[in-house]
Amino acid sequence: MTITLESDITASRATALRRSDAIEAQIRTDPYSARVLTGDRPTGPLHLGHLFGSLRNRVRLQEAGVPTFVVIADYQVITDRDTTQRIEDDVIEILCDQLAVGIDPQRSTFFAHSAIPELNQLMLPFLSLMSVAELQRNPTVRAEAEAAGIRSLSGLLLTYPVHQAADILAVGGTVVPVGLDQLPHLETTRLIARRFNDRYGQVFAEPDALLSEAPVVLGLDGQKMSKSRGNAIQLRHTADQTRDLIRAARTDSERRINYDPQHRPEVSNLLLIASLCTGEEPEFIAERIGDAGAGELKRITTEAVNEHLAGLRARRDELAAAGRDVLQVVRDGNVSARAVATRTLELVREAMSTLY
Repeated sequence: MTITLESDITASRATALRRSDAIEAQIRTDPYSARVLTGDRPTGPLHLGHLFGSLRNRVRLQEAGVPTFVVIADYQVITDRDTTQRIEDDVIEILCDQLAVGIDPQRSTFFAHSAIPELNQLMLPFLSLMSVAELQRNPTVRAEAEAAGIRSLSGLLLTYPVHQAADILAVGGTVVPVGLDQLPHLETTRLIARRFNDRYGQVFAEPDALLSEAPVVLGLDGQKMSKSRGNAIQLRHTADQTRDLIRAARTDSERRINYDPQHRPEVSNLLLIASLCTGEEPEFIAERIGDAGAGELKRITTEAVNEHLAGLRARRDELAAAGRDVLQVVRDGNVSARAVATRTLELVREAMSTLY
């Protein structure tokens, strides 16, 4: 049984990789044939992991001419938190981060999950298409619950993949940039679209995953880089804060520096960060450092990060000085996104014979 399950997962990933390659080829020739939905939960400022894992890819797709929607998934904050006290500040923070990176509100549409009632109204018919057992089996939901230390799933967390389906399908998303770990969520969206079409008639395209080849950047403690763990270099950090964080980063007792992610993950992670910032291969950086040890590795990594982020931080400081005025980007985007979601809901109601 285990072998069959592992085989199914491998086959599913292989299929997703083939589709992702085909999408990349299609985007190069006809970017307007795709519509991207991507986004973040506003649970704190974004960091280097976000920059290399998703933000740079968003800018790349935008520059290629792909219509892009960026959801601020504010309702999803309370899937594993019991307060929204800081949510406006956090929305401002991630807007400053994304605008500073180069996401242009004239070419990409920012919108807030909570501001699009038509999107949330799609949850009702979508929930009718999924069984509780199917939702409980979703491995990403289980992993997120474990990471947050949640023993008893709330209904909101259990239906998290259905929320994501509503985000994607409400704006007609056909392409969703994700990592391999997010494939189960997207498969739920594809399943919902397929089941709706089978039951009520063709309304939705089944969105495809655009799989990122970005390497995983660990936190400075060797664990997954996370907003909540305090192990991340945030995009808003100053050069001095970055230096102090990297100086305290975990390494090991070996003096000679080499790139070996399997046996020396902490050292290799610093080399990877320096590589992503400079474009130089991590093996070459390690060879240059040689026997100079962890101190030299940290110095080089600090210099690389601060130089790479200097322009971004300057733009971010200007955006942050505008305070709440930055929220106008979302207000404007909400109007555009709501118009699209309203049309989608009309098509859904028409298909379900509930348009009266």
